[in-house]
Amino acid sequence: MFQQQSALFLYAVSPVHMGAGQAIGVIDNPIQRERHTGHPCFAGSGIKGAVRHSFEQLCQGTQQDRPIKDLIKVLFGPESGSSDLHAGALSFGDAQLVALPVRSLKGGYVYATCPQALARAQRLLTLSGAAASWPAFAVEPDHCRLANSQLTVQRQVNGRAAQVLHLEAFEYTAQESECAAVKTIAADLAAKALPADPAYAFFADKLKTDLVVLSDTDFGYFAEHAMLVEPHVRIDENTGTAADGGLFYTENLPPESLLIAPLMASQTRTGKQADQEDSAAGVMAKIKNVIDGKLLQLGGDATTGRGLVLAKVVEG
Repeated sequence: MFQQQSALFLYAVSPVHMGAGQAIGVIDNPIQRERHTGHPCFAGSGIKGAVRHSFEQLCQGTQQDRPIKDLIKVLFGPESGSSDLHAGALSFGDAQLVALPVRSLKGGYVYATCPQALARAQRLLTLSGAAASWPAFAVEPDHCRLANSQLTVQRQVNGRAAQVLHLEAFEYTAQESECAAVKTIAADLAAKALPADPAYAFFADKLKTDLVVLSDTDFGYFAEHAMLVEPHVRIDENTGTAADGGLFYTENLPPESLLIAPLMASQTRTGKQADQEDSAAGVMAKIKNVIDGKLLQLGGDATTGRGLVLAKVVEG
């Protein structure tokens, strides 16, 4: 039983390929997606494995009360095949999509989301003990709610003047020029999901102003079709040229995407008296000290700069 809960925000700095392991469509290497929503996601096992793999490097510059290899066993559990088997004290849940960057006619891109994604993020924050008193509202299909009226253009819709937002090749009518509820949510998300660091000030400010809420259906379209798909060519090692049939396509979650995952901790489970002093709160403090505000590498294609995400731990 886990006694301590936190929320882990993951902000993509580069394209991220968390592979699904199988292809049933035209894309050879698709990313992981939720079955019921179709939204991109990160499996908790993949997040935990990536953090464990790079834990020693992440610990550089931090003070620890025991050797790093011993701390890894306590937090994540021992390697398979070890004679000293026990459960780790940490659990990483699956990361759910909160906001997705979508190309906009004005402002370059916006952070698109939907009531469903916001409600799930709010639920996870509430379960972790973090305050998330976000106002609820509905969005009609082909409409949007936004915090920044500068993103829209005025045009005639059904014979009336209206503010219209252009995303990719689609246009959405603003239900009101600026929505106070969206401003409240955007400001809270920016404060929680990104560190108070000058390097991220631009993106925090943009998230505050350029958050756009679409209907669940409209957002679902972008969650499926607004991914970064890259062609790759397999090279024949003998000729140094493209191999026959060697063209394949890899799907990536685009940079500037925002996801949230549950992070849970329990008292250490080694059974050793020396380790029983580590309470759930102490375990959570240890992992937060290591990963909060740090760059993690998730998924594949690390040698081509893929998989860089910024971690931000939000405690209750």
